[in-house]
Amino acid sequence: MTDMTDMKEILKYPIAHRGLHDRKKGVIENSSTAFARAIKAGYGIETDLQLSGDGVPMVFHDSDLARLTRQKGKVNSLSAGQLSRIRLTASRKKDTPQTFAELLQQVDGQVPLVVELKQQEDGRNAQLARAAAEAARDYEGPLVFKSFYPDLLREVKNAGFAGPVGIVLTRITPSSDHYNELSALQRFAVHNLLHYPGSRFDFISSDHMALDLPAVRLLHHFGMPVMTWTVNDFATEQKTRGHADQIVFEQYLPYRATR
Repeated sequence: MTDMTDMKEILKYPIAHRGLHDRKKGVIENSSTAFARAIKAGYGIETDLQLSGDGVPMVFHDSDLARLTRQKGKVNSLSAGQLSRIRLTASRKKDTPQTFAELLQQVDGQVPLVVELKQQEDGRNAQLARAAAEAARDYEGPLVFKSFYPDLLREVKNAGFAGPVGIVLTRITPSSDHYNELSALQRFAVHNLLHYPGSRFDFISSDHMALDLPAVRLLHHFGMPVMTWTVNDFATEQKTRGHADQIVFEQYLPYRATR
């Protein structure tokens, strides 16, 4: 990246969760069409990266192909070339998964990009971080990386990414998928962002149900930027005001003026 991204640029416009998608209209999440719609409307874009079997960052949320395609199996079991030939189910424009490099070329600095690095089930977190940082090295538009996992933030910094990185946070409750995998002490550490000395995150991406966590409120009070997800109606958006600097939205259009 030629210049380090200013968080003010990232938070300037509401952020479309996985692009401005609408499955009923044949516009699938994290697709080229969804990103084109977000760009046209002047919204920022939030998206996700998984690593292909041959080490290429792919724009895809799930580790498994089944929910979004008619194919079974893991993203990491196929090459980038193979993945790019799989049609996203119900896509009217026959979209297929993009590489991160293709997404950067499509967006080309027109709107801010918030890119989540997903935990790699096969342990290749460092490889994903390095590949993502390398793809973004010469990108000149506003771009930040974020992750639920502090080690991925450290890895992408170690790989040379000089822009802001953010921690993704949600409240861990007994109904959470990973509740029983964490001790009470570990849950306390997550909720209170005690990994900060190692992760050194620059912003928080908080579930709107976690905005009242003391650590989020305290850091926001002292100037830490906060975006909140996933906001899908006006009433929820109203509740986030004063607690977050920008929303990540889907399934409705925010009232806030676009560019």
